[in-house]
Amino acid sequence: MKVSLIIPTYNAEKYIEKLLDILLAQTVKAEIIVMDSESLDNTVDIVKKYKEQVKLIQIPKEKFNHGASRDYALKQSQGEVVIFMTQDALPTNEHAIENLLKGFEKKDVAGVYGRQIAYEDASAYEKLTRNFNYSSKEKIWREEDIETLGVKSYFFSNVFAAYLRSAYEQVGGFDHGIMTNEDMLIAAKFIHSGFALAYAPDAKVYHSHRFTLKEDFRRNYKIGFIMEQYKDRLKGADSNSEGFRMVRFVSGKLIKKMKFISLFLFCVHVFTRLMGNKAGKRAYRKKVK
Repeated sequence: MKVSLIIPTYNAEKYIEKLLDILLAQTVKAEIIVMDSESLDNTVDIVKKYKEQVKLIQIPKEKFNHGASRDYALKQSQGEVVIFMTQDALPTNEHAIENLLKGFEKKDVAGVYGRQIAYEDASAYEKLTRNFNYSSKEKIWREEDIETLGVKSYFFSNVFAAYLRSAYEQVGGFDHGIMTNEDMLIAAKFIHSGFALAYAPDAKVYHSHRFTLKEDFRRNYKIGFIMEQYKDRLKGADSNSEGFRMVRFVSGKLIKKMKFISLFLFCVHVFTRLMGNKAGKRAYRKKVK
């Protein structure tokens, strides 16, 4: 099975060399493609050092789009399976791709995503949030599980995810012209087209964020906008109950560890995300009136 791996980059010099080194050391070899959108730092120069092993695609920054640009890069690839990663994710060992591909051993699986583990310098609440969202338990699900899983039916992450090319093409690929959540939207396409999705907890990458409140608001504004725009496709995706479960889990752990400053910061960020999400949904409803 031929495998391709695509990494969209923008100002990735902090991460890209270490990421490429560990990808080239994987037990499963892949065609590696870096798609850069006019980085202002040394990203392109670093990637060019790997010119015999890594294909570089350069696109104008203003042309980058989360769905269309990934679709463009996929069409430049050769793999029967195409993996997407983000520039700030880092496989924990040389078996990450191998373990991710095992998800396709299950019947009708169109996509598999891996486990995210917070970096050591992440905040206490960020580590707990990753633990909540990315458990150690393997999972496979289909359309009939929507009633039970709710919004988790469409939970999928291009931080480290693999797609079967034939299934990707069958459902029409990523949506174009979208601000975010291209992975969630194609997950819904797969589910509603009769495919299964899988989560591979042994396919592990380090990945976490240190968002400011402004960044958190903007990010969740976009998520809310997209979820309202595509609510018919994302049927059964009530995120409130899952959000409350996450808040209870993280808050409970922080209280038990007596990390009260972290608890306060977590609550502030949760409120900011909620307000951003609601504002995004209102903005879409106002736009279509």
